[in-house]
Amino acid sequence: MTLVTAAEERGITTLTLDSPANRNALSATLVAELAAALAACGKDPAVRAVVLAHSGSTFSAGADLKAPPNPYTFVALLRQIVELPKPVVGVVRGHARAGGLGVLGACDLVVASAEADFALTEARIGVAPAVISLTLLPKLEQRAAARYYLTGERFGVAEAVRMGLVTALDEELDGILDGLRKGSPQGLAESKRLVTAKVLETFERDAEELVQRSASLFASAEAREGMTAFLERRDPEWVW
Repeated sequence: MTLVTAAEERGITTLTLDSPANRNALSATLVAELAAALAACGKDPAVRAVVLAHSGSTFSAGADLKAPPNPYTFVALLRQIVELPKPVVGVVRGHARAGGLGVLGACDLVVASAEADFALTEARIGVAPAVISLTLLPKLEQRAAARYYLTGERFGVAEAVRMGLVTALDEELDGILDGLRKGSPQGLAESKRLVTAKVLETFERDAEELVQRSASLFASAEAREGMTAFLERRDPEWVW
């Protein structure tokens, strides 16, 4: 079964995360398929820009706890989105959680519907948004990042725009795509290099340390309890 589908319209390729049964969780298979699809887009001169969309009610629920990708593979996917020589536009028409926000952070632009909501829930299962900090912390307003990293609260699209996660509302998508269609391939690629340079610096400086920290957290007793509680739909033992 294909977990990432592709469709093309006037130079825009839409890649759709299509695993709604598990809320488009970032499994090893989905990450591999998305990486392959992005690589194909990067090499295709007919592709002016990429839209990253989703089927079902959730853009992505984050890491698939039953079949997670290798953390280095996930870091490579995030970097691939940042380095792709085509603009990548994330589109959220529903929920986005945890690692899904890291994917959105890697996108150049993010458009969301009015009913979209977001949460960084890692602390609630005994881990932290370590690897996805590579794409999120260079872009998010600092106080907002601290609040939502620590509390795991849900927040809506207005707050997501204010803090720098979301670029625009859904009704602006067509205009954004038309604007991208007017850009030259070279002009878009070189403009993207300018606005992603600081994000790529974080990959060079911090990626290895954050992968190691993430692996250590996921192997801990607290994380095992948190993930077990999540899968069993109960509160972990530390909740008051």
